[in-house]
Amino acid sequence: MSPLDFVVSLGIISIAAGLLGSLVGLGGGIIIVPVLTLIYHIDIRLAIGASILSVIATSSGAAVTYIREHLTNLRAGMFLEIATTTGAVTGAYITTLIGSKSLFILFAIVLIYSAFSMFHNRHKSVILTDSKDRIANYLNLHGSYYDQTEHQEISYKVSGTKLGLGLMYIAGMISALLGVGSGALKVPAMDIAMHIPIKASAATSDFMIGVTAAASAGAYFARGQINPIIAAPIVIGVLIGAVIGSRLLSHVTSRYVQGLFILVLIVVAIEMLQRGLS
Repeated sequence: MSPLDFVVSLGIISIAAGLLGSLVGLGGGIIIVPVLTLIYHIDIRLAIGASILSVIATSSGAAVTYIREHLTNLRAGMFLEIATTTGAVTGAYITTLIGSKSLFILFAIVLIYSAFSMFHNRHKSVILTDSKDRIANYLNLHGSYYDQTEHQEISYKVSGTKLGLGLMYIAGMISALLGVGSGALKVPAMDIAMHIPIKASAATSDFMIGVTAAASAGAYFARGQINPIIAAPIVIGVLIGAVIGSRLLSHVTSRYVQGLFILVLIVVAIEMLQRGLS
């Protein structure tokens, strides 16, 4: 494959990754890492470095639209970032101690767990109208947004903040270790543990993933694990896709977003597990 074909094909794939990543709150890295390693046979550490930048691009492209439409819960997002950025710094250090095959397997395990959690609780997500969570009430982490598909204002109360913080710390480590936006853990944590509706969870995750990725990006730059030739077409493509995806979220149903989220996790988990065990 010529350098031009490589850049063009990677750019097109990155547009799709950015669209899908912003739509379900996972970040483009959930697609970029498997594509670079399984299709282009690029070392997973370089793939993770490029993916870290794609995650920042996804967040930048989607966050503006979601904030404008009031889908993003800014208070909850900034509160939870305390844990995710701490986890990201931890993960950036740990990644130097773990072998490539272990990273593939770890990636697959995280995705399978997230998919199972979302599927098992697909009918159990309850929008709370009252919360006894003292932290959520004190910081006023509750929110509301207008759902265009249901033609009504959705108001919700947040709970489970302590559990959410713990899960976000783990999500931050996963983000730095695997080069993904860690939305695979953030979205289920907010949707299931904290009772934030799936659309608001996806939008808030898109807002958070850029901050989490930025916290670990410096370590990858310092170690020379970000290749500009690989990263440039990915960032441009993902940014374009993220802008398109952010405009679609408000026009699709919550069940569709949840189903798409689960499907993507399963497909990618199978591919990564096969690579890790081969």
